[in-house]
Amino acid sequence: MSSASVRSSRSGCSDVSPVALFVYNRADNTRRTLQALLANTLAPQTELYVFSDGGKDETSWKAVREVRAMLHEVEEEVARAHSLLCMTIVERPVNYYLERNIIEGIAQVLEHHDTIIVLEDDIVTSPHFLQFMNDAFRLYRDDQRVMHVSGFTRIEVPLPAPPVGGRAAKQMSSLLLPNDKESFPPRGELERGFYFSPFMAGWGWGTWRDRWQMHFRHYQTRAEALEGFAQKDLDALEYGGVFPCLKHLDRQPIPWDICWGIAIHRAQGLCLYPSRTLVRNIGLDAGTHYHGFPIPTHWIQHYEYDRVPYDGAIAVTHAEPLTDPQVEAAMKTALTDWGIRYTWLGRLLRWLFT
Repeated sequence: MSSASVRSSRSGCSDVSPVALFVYNRADNTRRTLQALLANTLAPQTELYVFSDGGKDETSWKAVREVRAMLHEVEEEVARAHSLLCMTIVERPVNYYLERNIIEGIAQVLEHHDTIIVLEDDIVTSPHFLQFMNDAFRLYRDDQRVMHVSGFTRIEVPLPAPPVGGRAAKQMSSLLLPNDKESFPPRGELERGFYFSPFMAGWGWGTWRDRWQMHFRHYQTRAEALEGFAQKDLDALEYGGVFPCLKHLDRQPIPWDICWGIAIHRAQGLCLYPSRTLVRNIGLDAGTHYHGFPIPTHWIQHYEYDRVPYDGAIAVTHAEPLTDPQVEAAMKTALTDWGIRYTWLGRLLRWLFT
């Protein structure tokens, strides 16, 4: 159904979290995101809310209308095939901008649901993404230390767990970086498929209503966001300076994700991650311009965390939410330079133009 507001139509599926998808003007990416979502094993039991932002000018409104026409086509197909429990399209009458669209959309969904899964229009999910998220919500519902569940991970955790003691244990417990594809375990062999970290990733994520409503604030200024923090807090958020995320506090409006990351840090909360990524951002290779010349992104740089989602099921069990020094060391390495690694051409262009 289409609506200017959100209302729940769920009956008898209280254990399955709804999905909120935020879209703007990219019809092709949105279509691919929806196709992947509909291929999830839990899709028929899932309510989907799509928040379509309005345009800024006639050019962007043309693209927005294209996206909305496609959304209504998908809505009709969903109704025929029963591929979702329900699909609601919320069409913003004006341009809300990303932050307002997401923050108000999350608040609207959480008026009717205890949990939420958040996607944007360039996040392609594996078939078992929804199952992983819902399992985590169920198992950690009453553990306030776990504030955020992510389907995306920057690092890869090798499994099974190593034996205790010795050089072999240290080698087996070292964390693989994303490009170590030859070391990935075969599908179906994951034993413990998750880990905890204070770092918050916002590509294909979710949380509980009580955590969000208790802790999230959309800060208006840097001073407000960092009030009461000591230098050790700033160092922790930026992993010793290799991940300078706090510079985003100088943007207006301040991005929602840095506000949520700060909220998690203030509450001494943790995020739960899969040991293999279950999502992929398909908007990374949009291209770059240097002095008016278009250059494909992959010619100048690659992202260490960009990889095909793991297509097997990843089991979640209840474990004590704790950080691991080896995980945090690997996370710091993965976050260095935002996870971007430059080709020789990229290094040359950066030297010439920066």
